[in-house]
Amino acid sequence: MKTLKLFTVVPAVLAMSLVFTNVTLAEAPLVVIKPNSQPEPLIVNGKSGGEKKSNCGNIATAPNQVIQITDPLPYLRLTVESPGKPTLLIDGPGGRFCVLADSYSGGKPEISGYWQKGNYSIYVGELSQRQYNYSLSFSQQKK
Repeated sequence: MKTLKLFTVVPAVLAMSLVFTNVTLAEAPLVVIKPNSQPEPLIVNGKSGGEKKSNCGNIATAPNQVIQITDPLPYLRLTVESPGKPTLLIDGPGGRFCVLADSYSGGKPEISGYWQKGNYSIYVGELSQRQYNYSLSFSQQKK
């Protein structure tokens, strides 16, 4: 009888843990980007930084944003604006990249060029210990 109860309880606990794991993984909003998608530019907002220290500043434990590129894009530009000292950490099919602000991009972290098809995890980091509101723009138009 106790064995029968065990076979009832264990699958229920496993199912619940899978449900909660999926909720945790689904925290970052997914943005789908297709060639010539609208609006142009696409802008998302959030809070930079986090408690996890990285080589790209302080980041959150989960990505701030996940983007899905449905077809290869000959050109895509990501730019983050924030009153702090933001960074961009991008983890995708082509590798992992840290983007810092420079004078060419007007003091804002920015990366542009060819993007291959796939999913990209975007972390908006912060070089200071604080967190700031940010705007992250995605544009397929060259400057």
